[in-house]
Amino acid sequence: MATIVREPVTRHAPATGARRPAGYAWALARIALGWIFLWAFLDKTFGFGFATPAAKAWINGGSPTTGFLKGTGENALGGLFTGLAGQPWVDWLFMTGLLGIGAALVLGVGLRVAAVTGGLLLTLMWAAALPLDTNPFMDDHLVYAIVLAGLALADAGTTAGLGRLPIVRRTPWLR
Repeated sequence: MATIVREPVTRHAPATGARRPAGYAWALARIALGWIFLWAFLDKTFGFGFATPAAKAWINGGSPTTGFLKGTGENALGGLFTGLAGQPWVDWLFMTGLLGIGAALVLGVGLRVAAVTGGLLLTLMWAAALPLDTNPFMDDHLVYAIVLAGLALADAGTTAGLGRLPIVRRTPWLR
């Protein structure tokens, strides 16, 4: 009687450290998307004047959620989201999410957690904007959510990131 050993089929980069070009493309997408989240956190916190004027910065008493969510009042789900605007717990949750997701993506660790939480955040922002102005269904929020899933599935933290560290490889939620 023969014994069959089933092992999962996985593909890893060769031990020599060589990477495939697709790995670098995913790494670049990971870092770029991470910077988008980090920049949103920094601009809303300090009011650098890009999307948030200094007077409305979080450190000056402004609410990072009020501008976006108050503008959703006439949208399909506006009543739900308008009521959340400016709530301190929503501000803290939103800003913690921006910082955590951005840091995870830039560093290349916690991509699974970042993909789930970032996908949820982006899907909620998409829902708040319904109906969309330029497309009946698709917008950048959904595209970014799809990219987040791809980053996690491609194990994108292992190229130009900290995803190859032994502790990250041993700890599933850090991958």
